[in-house]
Amino acid sequence: MTQDQRLRPTIDAGTPADGPARRPRFGPGALVAAAFIGPGTVTTCTLAGASFGFSLVWALAFATVATIVLQDMSARLGVGARLGLGEALARFGSSPARRIAATSLILVALGVGNAAYEAGNLAGGALGLEAIAGDASPGRKVVVVALAAIAGAALLHGEYKLLERLLLTLVACMALAFAASAAIVRPDLGAFAAGLAPRIPDGGLITAIALIGTTIVPYNLFLHAAAARRKWRSSDDVAAARLDSATAIGLGGVVSILILSTAATSLYQSGVAVGGAGDMALAIEPTFGPAARYVIGAGLAAAGLTSAITAPMATGFVAAELFGGGDGRARLLFRATALATLLVGTFVALLDLRPVSLILVAQYANGLLLPVVAGFLVFAMNDRQRLGDWANGPLANIAGAAVVLVAFGLGARSVLRAMGLAP
Repeated sequence: MTQDQRLRPTIDAGTPADGPARRPRFGPGALVAAAFIGPGTVTTCTLAGASFGFSLVWALAFATVATIVLQDMSARLGVGARLGLGEALARFGSSPARRIAATSLILVALGVGNAAYEAGNLAGGALGLEAIAGDASPGRKVVVVALAAIAGAALLHGEYKLLERLLLTLVACMALAFAASAAIVRPDLGAFAAGLAPRIPDGGLITAIALIGTTIVPYNLFLHAAAARRKWRSSDDVAAARLDSATAIGLGGVVSILILSTAATSLYQSGVAVGGAGDMALAIEPTFGPAARYVIGAGLAAAGLTSAITAPMATGFVAAELFGGGDGRARLLFRATALATLLVGTFVALLDLRPVSLILVAQYANGLLLPVVAGFLVFAMNDRQRLGDWANGPLANIAGAAVVLVAFGLGARSVLRAMGLAP
């Protein structure tokens, strides 16, 4: 197999290969789960549970359902209409001004946002490995560089199937690790059920926004459409793509809830200062034994590596969609953009910044950006002239609008509160 043939599945439009189409049980939906269960999710869920107990479980439940709704649109766009979200937004309207505005939004959302995300991914992954290694750790900067090198090698290889298999394996490791951590601490099911009733505890607004922002990730909307178009070969596979999306994202939401539940059980009102999942791993070791530290550390490290790969992937896919010409140019754009995102994130992660602060700022900003990108997706999915049968129906529009309004309302309240105009 030549180098060009190996790279083609990563950046072409999904041209059918010889033989019948295969319908694997998990695919791009698992990439989305791998992307949103990153260090940001692990850290934010840990701090939410440690600070507010089970009070914000509802925010994760809402975010999981909302993610399924929006990613379903992305899957239909990619498989049914054979379009990436970047392409769909770039074609928005007939006015050049509208196209420029849409393209600018994409570049800001992905270029700036994913570079910040990447820094948090690498820093968070390093925290997990440090929790495992303890005093034997070679130092955070060395670990960050090592994680960046692994992510860069995976991206440079360029084969979509290899990346997918790697990420599926890491997602499975995360799921097992955090399920084991929850089994160790045995959450109170009554308190958990009470946390499903929506309410925002005192001081919990920003954390609620961060929980939603870390689950419904804007770049995943771009990643999913691009990956689904490459994975499934014709519009006949839309049903398989939708099932994959709902199943994988639902399981991802369960993992997030397990993380919050572990922290709520072991750390809430304990008086232990918690700065993230790495601290949680160290804090619960005296009570639950050394296995707890290794389990949580492994989950956090896997979360960091998966997201360190998917964030540059999403940026590279969109750059190829927007500015690629032939296959060769698209491949070059994919690699150059993905590696640039990785390098910027690595540089920021190597600065003397608190990793947890870096992660939380990225999640909070993501929550504020979400209603803008989600609003564009819902709008694009109503272009019946281009999408035909794959455009949104009334129920999808109602669900999508509800997600956008809730995200916008929480974000607006946060901004007004910061300005002293809201309680």
